[in-house]
Amino acid sequence: MPSSPTLEGTCKLLPEPAHSDALLAAVADEYAALAADHGPRNVLVLKRHPAGLASLTEALADAPLERADGPRSPRVESLPEHASKTIETYDPTLDRLEYEERIELISLVIDGASRSVPDYLERAADHEGFSRDVGQFLLEATRQRIRLADLDDPHDCLAFLYAMNDRFHDELADRGYVERADVIPRAVDLLEADADGLRSRVTAAFDAVLAVEFEEYRRLDRRYLAALAADADLVCLGERHASVERTRVEPGGVADIATEAGLAVESLEPPSDDDGPPHRAITRFLATGEVPGSAGSDESAESAAADATDAEPAGRARRLRTETAREQTRAVATEIQSLRDRHGWPFDEFAVAVPRIERVPETRRRLREAGVPTATIGTPSLAEDPAVNELYAVVTCQCERERDGDALERADADPVDPDRDRPDSLTASLDRLRARVPAFSADLLAETAGSSVRRSLERWIRRTDLKGRIAREEAWVDAREGYEGVRRVLEIAAFVEETDLVGPDWQGLRRMLRRTIQYDAPYVHSVETRPPTGGVTVCAVGDLKYDSRRAVFLLDLTDETYPGKQFLTQLFPGAWLRSMPSYPAVTDPSVDAIADTFATVDADGVGDRFETYHAQRSRRRLALGARAAERALYLCSYERGSGGLRRTHDESRYLQLIDATPGLALESVDATAGAAIHGETDAVEALLSQPRGELERLLREASTGGEADLGETETLFEEIAVVLEDGDIDPELAEAVRSQFEFAAGEVVRDE
Repeated sequence: MPSSPTLEGTCKLLPEPAHSDALLAAVADEYAALAADHGPRNVLVLKRHPAGLASLTEALADAPLERADGPRSPRVESLPEHASKTIETYDPTLDRLEYEERIELISLVIDGASRSVPDYLERAADHEGFSRDVGQFLLEATRQRIRLADLDDPHDCLAFLYAMNDRFHDELADRGYVERADVIPRAVDLLEADADGLRSRVTAAFDAVLAVEFEEYRRLDRRYLAALAADADLVCLGERHASVERTRVEPGGVADIATEAGLAVESLEPPSDDDGPPHRAITRFLATGEVPGSAGSDESAESAAADATDAEPAGRARRLRTETAREQTRAVATEIQSLRDRHGWPFDEFAVAVPRIERVPETRRRLREAGVPTATIGTPSLAEDPAVNELYAVVTCQCERERDGDALERADADPVDPDRDRPDSLTASLDRLRARVPAFSADLLAETAGSSVRRSLERWIRRTDLKGRIAREEAWVDAREGYEGVRRVLEIAAFVEETDLVGPDWQGLRRMLRRTIQYDAPYVHSVETRPPTGGVTVCAVGDLKYDSRRAVFLLDLTDETYPGKQFLTQLFPGAWLRSMPSYPAVTDPSVDAIADTFATVDADGVGDRFETYHAQRSRRRLALGARAAERALYLCSYERGSGGLRRTHDESRYLQLIDATPGLALESVDATAGAAIHGETDAVEALLSQPRGELERLLREASTGGEADLGETETLFEEIAVVLEDGDIDPELAEAVRSQFEFAAGEVVRDE
């Protein structure tokens, strides 16, 4: 295991997760102080994670500086980005292994393993998500530089996986590659060894280092920082009760971590709550467990709680509850439109945060179906990309042409192909190409084929105007992602022609592309949340840590998600993880370690230590998502099935705890069908539902012997008729409304 690093400098800590404006202001103050001493061009700002880097850079660019002898643009980089540049400085020819290349190489290593596969892993390999879970395990082992030889008596499954990882990295070294997860460990080795005078070359560019988000610096990160800032003025800035990623693999509070590293710890004055958001006390409660009215008071806890009950709530957020996950997203869209109507906020001042990044594509699609534009740009799963599926169909057809020149003609002549239902069969590929390319023919495949698979795909893209079709048929966000998917396929084709992992032909490309599509996960690559054209941000809750919006919607606040039941991984049962000290995460924390890491834990009340520890990480993640809201915080949940026809509203325990805490209040948002109508989509749905709904009301009254006021119904229908005749209404919408009258009258089938 890596040794504990020694740092020389100061660590300044905010007492709790501050709201984003206060946090960025604190960073700007420290930057300005260092710039005053050393000049802005000599100050390097390192942030642990890339998320929120744009917001941080913007805040530092606006910081008032005493000295203006340097550029106004601050030098701000994420730690992985800086480490990558350090490696490039040492060896500019070193190749970083791309995601797709890593999938292919590690699969070859596993296929060629001489070590027997444990029975459990052999059975688990049939389950969906197994390959991704194994991939995440190996990435984490690499980030922490855990090798099999360093472990004492690991579990058989872990021993197999660590052995595969060691062999994989031996293969990388032989080929001159470095994978992204290994960038920081490799850079640490180079700096500590001062290989070829690397340290002096890298550190000559700055005199001071401001390490931001220090609560998330892991042991190897701190070793990198120690090697980098040995001769520089070092200031670390962090927040207490804010670490989520570091605490996954390393327990302890940030103050203890800093002290152990040799830093002088100083406390920064907490920001005033006067200008804070109305839910500030809720964020504090989730992060620290502090109840309103109990801190800094001589009163007993009981009297403080009583006072909080009688007084106006110190913390207030909005609760949105629906019956289904789909209705949850619809209600969020309605509330966004409502806030825009009331306050005039632009769409890019809203954020919708989901628990996991895999939930981004579905949530974003549902918001857009409800009429809300979204702005998040990333790389979705290749399997879900129509353009990628088209190119894969081209590759499949070219493979068959290369193997048998008459294969396409025979497939066309055989209408009953037993393999037609297989998505990667020749017949299915031909059907896909005919559906997507109006002028498709077998001759087109022959005309675009050549000796180079990459150039052949480029010819197909040009001849069929693939990028033009993407631009015409897709919304701009989907078009950006479609172009990214095409770029990734072309990069895989280029890699196939350069590597000896697979053949440089259609068969080799098909093998590698198929494996990449199979193992690819959505949004594992870069995600841009503030593109220039604007729109509602949809992102994982962790991406909001150094960002903020006027209104933030935290989705899926069910107990199944916050805190959830499956911690760390689905690769092994929870009972196994508890007895796996060699797993690359915290699996067996002591009660003292839990209490030292989380102020929200009562050491006397700890039951299952593993579950308690990681449940508290989930609570803290919720706090960090809540603090990103500047004006309005929405806590959203939905009912879920519990067997048969039963449904339960299994709200998160943390939401229930907020509701039961004196001084904190949750205001319910009306998400029912009778709520106010906001936005074009809601208005259209309401208009379409009125004819049938009104006639059904009259029938109910008649069937029960009641009396109905036909005058109101006639007035409503006359108003609709006037709007359809005289208003500026889309013809298709007008026809849809007329159809609703016919459906309501029983004329389901129309003869025209």
